[in-house]
Amino acid sequence: MRKTRFAAVRATALATALAVGLTCLPASAAAAPVIEDLGPASEVTSISAAEFVGDRLYLGTGGIKPTRIGAYDPAQRKVTSIAELPTGDGTWAAAAVGTDLYVGTYTPGDIHKVDTRTGTAAKVADVKPDNFIWCLDAAPDGKIYAGTYPRGRVVEYDPATGQTRDFGQAVAGEQYVRSIAVDETTVYAGVGAKAHLIAIDRATGAKRELLPAELADRTFVGTLALEGGLLAAGLSATGDLMLMETADPSRHVLVDAPGDSYVTAIGIDAPHNDVYFGTRPSGTLYRYDRDTAKLDKLAVPYDGASFNRIFVGDGKLTGVLTSSVVEYDLATGELTGVDLTQAGMPPAPELPMAVTATRDQVLVSGKAGVQVHDLATGASTRTFLPGEAKAMTVVGKQVYLSVYTLGYLFGMRPDGSDLRRLTRVGEEQNRPLDAHYDPLSGRLLVGTQPEYGLHGGALALYDPRRDRIETFRNVVRNQSIRSVTSMLGTAYVASEIAGGLGTTPVEKEAELAAFDLLTKRVRWSTVPVPGATSISDLVAHRGRLYGIADTGVLFEFDPWRKKVTRTVQVPISAARSGTLVETRGRLYGTDGKAIYRLDPSAMTISTVVEGLDAQAYGTQPLLAAAPDGRALYALRARNLVRVTL
Repeated sequence: MRKTRFAAVRATALATALAVGLTCLPASAAAAPVIEDLGPASEVTSISAAEFVGDRLYLGTGGIKPTRIGAYDPAQRKVTSIAELPTGDGTWAAAAVGTDLYVGTYTPGDIHKVDTRTGTAAKVADVKPDNFIWCLDAAPDGKIYAGTYPRGRVVEYDPATGQTRDFGQAVAGEQYVRSIAVDETTVYAGVGAKAHLIAIDRATGAKRELLPAELADRTFVGTLALEGGLLAAGLSATGDLMLMETADPSRHVLVDAPGDSYVTAIGIDAPHNDVYFGTRPSGTLYRYDRDTAKLDKLAVPYDGASFNRIFVGDGKLTGVLTSSVVEYDLATGELTGVDLTQAGMPPAPELPMAVTATRDQVLVSGKAGVQVHDLATGASTRTFLPGEAKAMTVVGKQVYLSVYTLGYLFGMRPDGSDLRRLTRVGEEQNRPLDAHYDPLSGRLLVGTQPEYGLHGGALALYDPRRDRIETFRNVVRNQSIRSVTSMLGTAYVASEIAGGLGTTPVEKEAELAAFDLLTKRVRWSTVPVPGATSISDLVAHRGRLYGIADTGVLFEFDPWRKKVTRTVQVPISAARSGTLVETRGRLYGTDGKAIYRLDPSAMTISTVVEGLDAQAYGTQPLLAAAPDGRALYALRARNLVRVTL
């Protein structure tokens, strides 16, 4: 009965849309837009690296510029000093040698030395041509070892001579050295997106594989810790902890954390033969007793907590999370913590990830949170989120958040309250790329990219009324679903040839596909723009589809005739991406530098605003429309601006 009503509604809507689509009403002349700066789009205290030097815990920021290194005093629970690095958009790793702290940055991939006695920082080396340093460790003799991306190399830096040595790619064809540990003779490199554990002889550079063959189906050796001849490795995306004796790698134990996918941090207590580790998505802190082979769940600081580092000493564990430091008393089991913003690590404008608007609020997502801008008061507040909202979709009095990692869906009110986890996309998907609400079927449509090292994205259909999700993988075979829209009971999805990170594309050209929401089948698929590898956005407008290819071609597509009818060249920045929005019967686009208007009747574009130079995370420029169509919201640098039309 339900399917019959759905089909009847679709048929009526189809006739109406075709009639409307025959003519495009001329747009009225518009006054010059008014631009209002609403302040930083999203501000955060986000910690990505941590290391003790003496009794101070040094904390490195990620996603803000300049990168800051804060000295945190656990006794006072305060940040006592802050240094700024001369280069880098952030840091993932730090290591200590004596009183010096070495920090690895990304974009560019530089090694910096922070003299903790004076608080001064200077760049001392780089890992060109790579632009990411994912991990650092210090050898007993004081040499520093870095793991890089995207060429997956191991690089040595000698503070005594200032010289670097390139050990080359850890595994041929693999892009990531995601974790690293060093002893007197050997560098241990954790590799992905096809997992390897490589031992590199520090003297000769000779390499050998240590990962047991039965674990070769993992995507990453994502975390390493080494103490007293025990090498502990976190395996993705199964959330296993492998413990291996470096003297005899055949002696290894696998510890499973039920229900988790990642081991994000490891601390080894060699005197007591215990290993502590933190997992995601649950955010659990575990202890594994090697004497009894017992696994104990100790604490969950908060739902979805991500441990960056775990340090063991003085009868307690010190855990560094996204924006806080926690302490776990091993004797009493008491967990305490401090918010680092309150401790004196100031928030700073970050690279935003998504933007959406309601009548009263504008929401901007970033690392581990959503910034909610109140349009009436001009104030903004931050709602914590265990992950990164890659898409935010307003449906009535709800905002649906499509979250990386692990492809979770969350819901909350537009004012940032009542945040709750709803479901998971599943089907080995971890990175949502776009989302769209289809009012005819009442479903949220989410397009995703698969887990690291895998091919085949998915289209997920979430029914909020029934709290039910259906996920369809390989709607476009071997490609990720980059953009999603809908019309008359059909979901239209556009792809990008890239698979999960760390993979080489299998296909050559991006496709546009029609997915019937009634039959749950792909009706057809085609290549709309020959040579394009990504269709970054897709909207439905008056019976037609409009999409932007990474070649800069904005195309109009007739879904009934299954063909491109017209095209126009639009601005594409160095990021090779574009965004489209439809509001009040009008189409607007941006490449991050300018906002333009598309006139579908003449298939021409005209500039609305220039000089934005938006700074957003990733390749997708951000643009949202007010519900009444009277304003657009975009970025100017890292600030949120309202463009009143």
